[in-house]
Amino acid sequence: MWDNHLTPAAGALRKTNSITAEFEKAAAMVREMKVPISEQEKLEIYSLYKQATIGDINIPCPCATDVTGKAKWEAWNGRKGLSKADAMKNYIAKAEELKKKYGA
Repeated sequence: MWDNHLTPAAGALRKTNSITAEFEKAAAMVREMKVPISEQEKLEIYSLYKQATIGDINIPCPCATDVTGKAKWEAWNGRKGLSKADAMKNYIAKAEELKKKYGA
């Protein structure tokens, strides 16, 4: 009697699986891009990927001398509170934007 309240509806699972598949496809496309993208675009796509796959940041901030590490940490930390599903959707949108911009 209570079991159907404990598991997500079949439609919700299909929607999640569809977003995940689309996210994985977008991530593969970004990895295969041959055109260099700006540092700001790299940080944006990185932070969305980390938020989508891990969630809120779970590592300490690197020291100030690690400029790249600190920039990556700050970009990811800026996504704190964004759900994994929303991060996936934003990542997909950003990947499409990069594809249009760079013709990847």
